[in-house]
Amino acid sequence: MSKPVSRCFWVPPDKPYYAEYHDVEWGVPVHDDRLHFEMLILEGAQAGLSWDTVLRKRAGYRAAFAGFDPRKVARFADSTLERLLLDPGIVRNRLKVYGAVKNARAFLAVQKEFGSFDAYVWRFTGGAALDGRRTGRADVPARTAESDALSKDMGKRGFTFVGSTILYAYMQAIGMVNDHTRDCFRYNEVKKLR
Repeated sequence: MSKPVSRCFWVPPDKPYYAEYHDVEWGVPVHDDRLHFEMLILEGAQAGLSWDTVLRKRAGYRAAFAGFDPRKVARFADSTLERLLLDPGIVRNRLKVYGAVKNARAFLAVQKEFGSFDAYVWRFTGGAALDGRRTGRADVPARTAESDALSKDMGKRGFTFVGSTILYAYMQAIGMVNDHTRDCFRYNEVKKLR
């Protein structure tokens, strides 16, 4: 009989889609602006909710938000947003839905200034993934100095739903920090991707 795979403490054993997200995506360094925008929208949608709720609605978000193309989302009219507020495939929170358009416009401004959102965001970790070297739940912070700095800067640039805790979750998701616990099978694999 094979030994069970050791994963991070937050992966529920009864939710294979959660394990797939953890095993394939979470913590892998992202350098694609479309994926950056997707994760910003999803992490903002998660505020006050469980990641499970948002993860189950991810396909709905892709359909509702034009495949997470920030140029298209930036042009959404209020009538489109009002229609989205009726869509059960997403979190139907007015501030979050309207905030996605505001964030798309701020995202495009950052791309124009820095050449890409990727070039902008990775400056906050010196261009490389940070190694959290976490040993368990109590060792994982909700925010860091880096997420505080990113939150402050993005807030000044007009983004919404970019508090430090939300942005630390974003940084973990897109691999700006490797917060897989050291007993997780992905820790060393992701570490090599730095």
